[in-house]
Amino acid sequence: MLGKVAVFLVLVFIAQFFPSFTADANLNFRDLAARSAILAERDSGIILFENNIHMRHPADSLTKTMTLLLAAYAVENDEISDNEIITMTEAAWEGLDEDSSTLDIQPGEEMTFIDLMYSSYVGNAEEASNMLALRIAGSINSFVTKMNEKAAEFGCTNTRFVNPTGVFHENQYTSAYDQYLIFNEAMKSTLFADIAGTFRHITESFDEFDSRTITSSNALLNQSSRYYYRHCLAGRDSNTFEGGYSLVSFAEDENLSLISVVLGSSVVIFEDESTEIQSFSETLRLFQWGYTQFAWRDILKTTDLLARVPIIHGSGADFVNARPEAALTLLLDNSVPTESFIRNITIFYDEENNPLIAPISAGDVLGEVTITRDGIEYAKMALVANTDVNLSGVEYMRGQVSDMLASNIARNVMIVLGLLLLIYIALVVRYNIVRANRLRRIKNAKNDIIRERHQNFRD
Repeated sequence: MLGKVAVFLVLVFIAQFFPSFTADANLNFRDLAARSAILAERDSGIILFENNIHMRHPADSLTKTMTLLLAAYAVENDEISDNEIITMTEAAWEGLDEDSSTLDIQPGEEMTFIDLMYSSYVGNAEEASNMLALRIAGSINSFVTKMNEKAAEFGCTNTRFVNPTGVFHENQYTSAYDQYLIFNEAMKSTLFADIAGTFRHITESFDEFDSRTITSSNALLNQSSRYYYRHCLAGRDSNTFEGGYSLVSFAEDENLSLISVVLGSSVVIFEDESTEIQSFSETLRLFQWGYTQFAWRDILKTTDLLARVPIIHGSGADFVNARPEAALTLLLDNSVPTESFIRNITIFYDEENNPLIAPISAGDVLGEVTITRDGIEYAKMALVANTDVNLSGVEYMRGQVSDMLASNIARNVMIVLGLLLLIYIALVVRYNIVRANRLRRIKNAKNDIIRERHQNFRD
């Protein structure tokens, strides 16, 4: 499956705003041969093409998707062993007639549970579908209740099941969108995906009961068919008088995972008596258009450096680079230029009023970036520091002193201290002058006394 690192949460957000790409010059709902259809990208849920997707339509054999899914759940939840031997009963044939699609699995015949699953879905056997329902729920009605509960759980609002086989009933219906929801959930089951992607299966033989070779009627899985599509990995087709030709399919390449639902197509007979089954041809058309027209493209990478944020007291760094916290990848029409997406960057730090101060660790939030195009906001995500920036002790002390000197209080204190220092120096100078004068007078007085004594002595 397509994997996009650190993107899936973004995609949940994007799906709320991403426009549905409906008609273009190459694919227009007016000439798509189907009553309703949808093409959606599975991983994101983005609808690439839609036409009458909520219109109710006979469920027909597409019903068997839910039947197989509930059987797969029973096996995967260890409620039933896939190798459990099931004996076909008369009850499995109730409600079927000579026009029913069957493999003629007669009452008393033994078959493994998983072979019944293949028989129901790949072989389109209605008696096998009923037998699965009986084994899982004990009765057809109880199983149908489970089918409807699960459909509601998946978000279906235009689907109602009456039987597990797809036999026409006026009160059994679905829609293209609901079939997309059901098939999308079903493909999450490994067992369902394996069976739904099988073109040919050989059942196990038991004593007098021979094996059967079961072949799918889904031509997209048939390598010998002109409708074969190598990217198609699973699907269920249907053909009834009431519902026409329908097909739900899953296709995947290295870039895209697509689910197509085509309901109510026809068969066209040409003058040369060749035919075209439009449920297959229109599904191919949808897939080929989707893979040609759309691609995942990177709008933001986690390596994109979107801003240089000045930093104070950084060790060997005056700034730190800001990058997106997560990547942003969008599914875009190839006609949309990547450059048309606008990056609106907001940094939470202001160099003067609210500066970024070291230390900073890689991953610290510095701001945010908003991605817009044509007025539509696609994503908003954090901008984080790309690297660590350590604190410089010297720069920190210098900054502290500068900050202190820059404040009014500190400036007044320094003035007062300066004045006090000047007064102190003046007092010291005055004291030294006074003291020097005093010492000089004392010395002079002593000298006068000595001279007087010497004079007296001479006399």
